[in-house]
Amino acid sequence: MSVRAAILGLMTVRNLSGSWRLAGIRTTSELRAAGKSPTEIRTLLRRGTLIQVRRGVYARADLAADLLARPSGDHLLRTAAALASYGPAAASHESAALIYGMSLLKKAPEQVTLTRPVGLNRAGQPGLRVHSAELPATHVTVQHGMRVTTAARTVVDLGRTLDFRAGVATADSALHTKLVTKEELAAIVADCERWRGIRKAAEVVAFADKLSESVLESIARVVFREVGLPPPELQVWAGDQEVVGRVDFLWRQFRTVAEVDGSLKYADPHRAIQQLERDKRLRDAGFEVVHFTWQEITQQPAYVATAVRTAFRRGSRQRN
Repeated sequence: MSVRAAILGLMTVRNLSGSWRLAGIRTTSELRAAGKSPTEIRTLLRRGTLIQVRRGVYARADLAADLLARPSGDHLLRTAAALASYGPAAASHESAALIYGMSLLKKAPEQVTLTRPVGLNRAGQPGLRVHSAELPATHVTVQHGMRVTTAARTVVDLGRTLDFRAGVATADSALHTKLVTKEELAAIVADCERWRGIRKAAEVVAFADKLSESVLESIARVVFREVGLPPPELQVWAGDQEVVGRVDFLWRQFRTVAEVDGSLKYADPHRAIQQLERDKRLRDAGFEVVHFTWQEITQQPAYVATAVRTAFRRGSRQRN
């Protein structure tokens, strides 16, 4: 069990029906069934024992406060409250991704995203975005007391509805953290073969790679494809007779290494010095080394492509 799962587990308590809900979520009708009068409910709110998350839905204040201190805690709390009051629905899309801890390219929308079965009224409520789609039993599970689309269905839904880069970022994250396998994703694509956007989702699944370790690496891979660079090897050890180091991207035939420089990579001066020393060892071993940042790969892809192709030419000459 992950630390995140353990923490959330402590915030999840049984409701009146015997099922588990995050932060002790209860509806007005459940509190009334437990013998609480409207006056008593108002007293619990005034004393701070309960907080109102949405109209007619309450949480235990102590559990909610702990949850709200966690990353994405506010969205998770609002998702649990929405599910308690919105009938046969499942958290899906970005809301489901946050429940699983998957990476998202863009900040999750403020609205909670749910999916309801086809044929049911999908009219939304304040703070909700509701999709209407088939929800086979094999596509739905329970996480932290919340009914949610499975990890594989979540990845495919986002692959269908987001742009390609965003879809790949989430798919790579789910694969890397072993939430899903390629086979599970392919099975969901097959189940949804006639759905809108499924061709794009299938392309996302085919391109996704469990070796990609960050959103920045995922976006870099997509950009490499967009600018016509050959696909590199990911997270491999570079060197000939002597292994020099593990690199983000390697084009072996061009003796070229590319490294993504995230905001934390050089925050530690000691780590920055180690990186410079490793770059020198790679160059001494006959490898070209290219570094680029988030801003460069997202806003100046042509610059990155030129730098890599220039390295290819130099690396090819050294090989020959």
